[in-house]
Amino acid sequence: MSTSFSLPDHASLRDLRTYLGRAARVEDGSVRLVSGGTVLAVYTAVLYPVGLLDTVPTVLGLRTFRLVTEAAIDIVVPIRSLVQRLERVTRLIGSEAGSASEPPVTVEVPFEVQATAWAAVSPPRTGWAPLADLDVAALRRAAREGIAEVGAAVPTASGDAIVRRVRAEVWGRPIPGEEDLPAGVAFAGETLGFLAEDDPVRLFEAGAWSRLTTSRGHVLVKRRRR
Repeated sequence: MSTSFSLPDHASLRDLRTYLGRAARVEDGSVRLVSGGTVLAVYTAVLYPVGLLDTVPTVLGLRTFRLVTEAAIDIVVPIRSLVQRLERVTRLIGSEAGSASEPPVTVEVPFEVQATAWAAVSPPRTGWAPLADLDVAALRRAAREGIAEVGAAVPTASGDAIVRRVRAEVWGRPIPGEEDLPAGVAFAGETLGFLAEDDPVRLFEAGAWSRLTTSRGHVLVKRRRR
C-alpha cells in the first residue's frame, strides 16, 4: 500500500484542507482514503449509528481529488493527523504557492487507526441511477431548521446519550417532499460547504444508497429498508 499521495497543485491542497477542516468540526474522528488509479476518494462521517439502538442514519461526505501518479490506498486515519500533515506541507511550500511552475504536492499518509463502523460500510462506486434534481433552497432550510432545533433541545452539559437521541430524531426525520431522504443529508451538505444557491443538486440511487451531488462534493446516505 502506498504511504503517500501527490496532488497536482497547491489549490488541490487547500481544497483538501478546507474540506477536512469542515468535516472535523462536525465529527472529529477519522477519514477514509481510497484511491482508484489517479483519483483519491476522501470519505468523512457526518452521522452514523453507535450501537443497535441508535437510529441515526449513516451519512457520509465525499470529495475526490486528482492524483499526479497512481497510488494504492485504502486506509482509515485520524482527521487531525492528516490535517496536521497538510498544514506542515503548506508551511514548507510557502512562497511557491501560486507560481507558474509550482511542483506537485506530496502528502505522507498518517498511521492507520482501527476502522470504525461507518468506514467498514462502502457505498457503491458504480450503478448509480439519476433521479430528479433536488431543491437546494429546501435543503438549506431543512439544515438550518434542524441545527436550530438540535441547539434548542440539547442543554450545554448534556450527556452523549441525550445528544445522540436528539440528533437521531432530528436528522433521521424525512425532508419535506423527499420521504426517502433524511434531514441529515441536508445537514451534511450545508456543513461541508457543498450547497450553494447557484449550484444544482443532483440525486442518484444505487441499491440501498442515495447520493446528492453538486460541483462542490457528494453526500451519501444509506437508506432504511422500505
